[in-house]
Amino acid sequence: MSEPSIISERRDRVLLITLNRPGQLNALSADTIAELNALLVPADKDPSLGCIVITGSEKAFAAGADIKEMQDKSYQAMARQDYFAEWETFARLRTPRIAAVNGYALGGGCELMLMCDFAIAGRSARFGLPEIKLGVMPGMGGTQRLPRLVGRALAMDLILTGRTMEADEALAAGLVARLVEDDAVVETALQAAQTIAGYSKPATLLARDAVNRADEVSLSEGTLFERRVFHSLFATSDQREGMTAFVEKRPPVFTGN
Repeated sequence: MSEPSIISERRDRVLLITLNRPGQLNALSADTIAELNALLVPADKDPSLGCIVITGSEKAFAAGADIKEMQDKSYQAMARQDYFAEWETFARLRTPRIAAVNGYALGGGCELMLMCDFAIAGRSARFGLPEIKLGVMPGMGGTQRLPRLVGRALAMDLILTGRTMEADEALAAGLVARLVEDDAVVETALQAAQTIAGYSKPATLLARDAVNRADEVSLSEGTLFERRVFHSLFATSDQREGMTAFVEKRPPVFTGN
């Protein structure tokens, strides 16, 4: 039997996902996304799950999509299969997701990182969208998500030259949220995930929705959406608990209701 493409481990209210194709530097195959979606789509509806961490190995978060799997496909086959469309199912998950990145995050691996809410990276991490070197272009959302995160000029630079970005530049550009020592990446991500998972899940879900809305609408429409979802949280018991605990100077106990 073949090894699973991913390994999952539940840690209280956090789910740790480890990409598990070390011989291929965690290249993302069709099996990888099928296994991820089979696990995460139902998990996304679990009220006791507060955050997801996705990581790879010391050498590679994921060094791209599986080129051997695509090499001999025709245009008709790619279009008929709507190749890569399954990744949008992952991208639409509502539970907060953190990418814990060591080593290479290239091509599809970088695009997977972009589908997460933020990334914590090691100092040896390297990023890029080098698909242009293969006679193609990013196909898992890189041309759309990268400019929204780092701006048009830098996105064009990375996509058209295919160059690799080092960790310091990635932090300065806003591609990653935090830079830590390599051996602290996963633990730092898990600590952040436990913090997020300790809050009210309705609040974290709606906060994500509001931030993501900023990519889609005008400022006035975005701030209106923000106010409306802010108002809606006053229908939750977690809002009453959080504010009561603050006034009473004690830690809140959130229930996700």
